[in-house]
Amino acid sequence: MFEGQPKGLFALALANTGERFGYYTMLAVFALFLRANYGLDAGWAGEIYSDFLMLVYFLPIVGGWLADRFGFGRMVTIGIIIMFIGYALLSVPLGGDTFALIVMLVALVLIGLGTGLFKGNLQVMVGDLYNDPRYANKRDAGFSLFYMAINIGALFAPTAAVRIMEWAQQNLGTSVNDSYHFAFAVACASLILSIAIYYVFRGTFRHVEGGKGGNKNQATVNEPELSKEETTQRIVALVLVFAVVIFFWMAFHQNGLSLTYFADEFTAKSATGTDIMPFDVMNLVMIIFIVYAGFSFFQSKTAKAKGISAAVIVAALAVLVYKYTQATGEVAISAPIFQQFNPFYVVALTPVSMAIFSSLASKGKEPTPPRKIAYGMLVAAVAFVVMAMASQGLPTPNEQKAAGDAAMLVSPYWLIGTYLILTFGELLLSPMGISFVSKVAPPKYKGLMMGGWFVSTAIGNKLVGVGGYLWGDISLTVVWGVFIAVCIIAAAFMFSMMKRLEKVC
Repeated sequence: MFEGQPKGLFALALANTGERFGYYTMLAVFALFLRANYGLDAGWAGEIYSDFLMLVYFLPIVGGWLADRFGFGRMVTIGIIIMFIGYALLSVPLGGDTFALIVMLVALVLIGLGTGLFKGNLQVMVGDLYNDPRYANKRDAGFSLFYMAINIGALFAPTAAVRIMEWAQQNLGTSVNDSYHFAFAVACASLILSIAIYYVFRGTFRHVEGGKGGNKNQATVNEPELSKEETTQRIVALVLVFAVVIFFWMAFHQNGLSLTYFADEFTAKSATGTDIMPFDVMNLVMIIFIVYAGFSFFQSKTAKAKGISAAVIVAALAVLVYKYTQATGEVAISAPIFQQFNPFYVVALTPVSMAIFSSLASKGKEPTPPRKIAYGMLVAAVAFVVMAMASQGLPTPNEQKAAGDAAMLVSPYWLIGTYLILTFGELLLSPMGISFVSKVAPPKYKGLMMGGWFVSTAIGNKLVGVGGYLWGDISLTVVWGVFIAVCIIAAAFMFSMMKRLEKVC
């Protein structure tokens, strides 16, 4: 799985892991922070949340345009600096008045701009590593590994956010509202780690950074020139894909909005006995160790390597058994903690998905990236079918709020299961989509086309706010039904365009 990959992949992936850890630490509590600190209702909190996500994913097109002229590496560095300033502003507890709201909005703009310069350009650099013929057939696997690294950062983010807030409340006597700012401060620290990794290992990817006057790096020079007709075909195919993924992100990023609202208002507030096991991030880490050590055991060619893998599996199982014996009492469940399950599933399932597609590829049956994206939309629809099942018999959010202590709560396993299914859809769509863009984009427009991928994500994130506006007097079954419908319609459109899309693969 890790063999045969360019060294620069691991350096860029680790740099991105640090940045994503900070981003998801902030995002895990952001929607709840807006409602608690500024007294916003679900709709307005959802509007700001979705506008921020839109900004984060729209501005990479500006970053791509600049990088096509001044170099990817330069934009990445400037982006980290701007992000740091934005997170620093969020870290200052200014209260909940108008001035504090304005400062918060300025911080969001800075974070969005910094991310726009950093995120897309880093991924273009990853893609350019595979223009070298030695690595050309490793592109999809490389992006799967890169995507996995992103989610390692995201895996620990919700726990970090909850724990730092609890620490501030218990040891510093801060209010709940002020403790949110400590979670935002974690993002500042993670960016320092990210830029340190980037520069320490810069030698492994310097050849794809580009420079002043454009990105005439060696990887790009080696690519063949395309005719005007070929260029047009590729751009049209990419735009069609961009149009479809809008609706995936509209549905998927409900994890930070309506699904978090559901966790906060409709899900059990505590767990007892063995039910506390999934909410301890170290248990999830042990499962990840078992998965990867298991793959290593069967793929290793020496007895020593197999022995090390077996030892890791035994040690991880021993930890889980010990944790199981200690799983007593009652543990509070905080709504943001549910956001750890998606990145956990991504990290744990990446080698599984890679093994499946590798097996299919060896038989000549691997689906093309556009087909994987279409399947991903259908899987996302299934996830919201599960939420519709979980919501049978539940009141509307406003009725639930009025019920007070008589509120109806459901098992946390409904959300845990939903995140599992959504992750299957994500693994089919997101890393494959990014790989598709890096492969199909005309050489002269790589930064711009990767920016286009993020613009489609931005539009989808703007539509995330629909979940906030639906959250009130409307039946939960109808709320989830909206997302089921858009996913199915988008998948149908994708399949209808499949011949044109597969022509450029």
